[in-house]
Amino acid sequence: MLERVAVVTGASQGLGLAIAEKFVSDGTKVAFISRNLDKVKSRFAEEQQRNQVMFMNLDVSEYEAIQRCVTDIMNKWGRIDILVNNAGLRTETAIEDITVDEWNKVLSVNVGGTFFFSQAVLPIMKEQKWGRIINMSSFGGQVGPLTSSAVYSASKAGQLALTKSFARALAPYGITVNAVAPASVRTPEMDKMSPESLEKMTQMIPVGRVGEAIEVAELVAYLVSDYGGFVTGATFDINGGRLMR
Repeated sequence: MLERVAVVTGASQGLGLAIAEKFVSDGTKVAFISRNLDKVKSRFAEEQQRNQVMFMNLDVSEYEAIQRCVTDIMNKWGRIDILVNNAGLRTETAIEDITVDEWNKVLSVNVGGTFFFSQAVLPIMKEQKWGRIINMSSFGGQVGPLTSSAVYSASKAGQLALTKSFARALAPYGITVNAVAPASVRTPEMDKMSPESLEKMTQMIPVGRVGEAIEVAELVAYLVSDYGGFVTGATFDINGGRLMR
């Protein structure tokens, strides 16, 4: 049985970590990509000894670093089958206070990282005639800012446009590209909310609860499987019914 290789950016916590953990449990080799992986490495020491995981500290806004990362993964494992573009930068700055530096930084991480990491793995996936790319977008990229900044929402909408562009171009090569748009899912960001804010948010969710990271990871696992080959260019809402369309 072919052993797939997955790359997950922003894999040190939250949804990225849950997705990477799901892949590891399914027997996939996983490259954990993040700016700080110190807390994660000890959790996967046994898998690292078995050569099932590798860890790379990386800022996805740095083009040359992406190229080196892809080269290192290929030198180690010889293939890349799955890319999950999860690394992201979220801000809550009011429109009138967004600076040029904040604008450029958020877009370079959220949109630039998605584009250039996807671009870097394309020759590999094309040669394999098989690939799966998942772009982790957001509810905010569909309906506009609620608590996040305008530039964050714009960047997440940009990921949705990139998803369609890549999906259309790559479909003939056996490569699917899809987006996942979570909202109200329990992550470390949610831990920063006051009990009052959390209760108010929960009241807005039709299913009456917040989501769990494993629920998102299971959705991603389907999309990157062999059974997901007929799904491309789609955005999957996972938000407890907050957005229905």
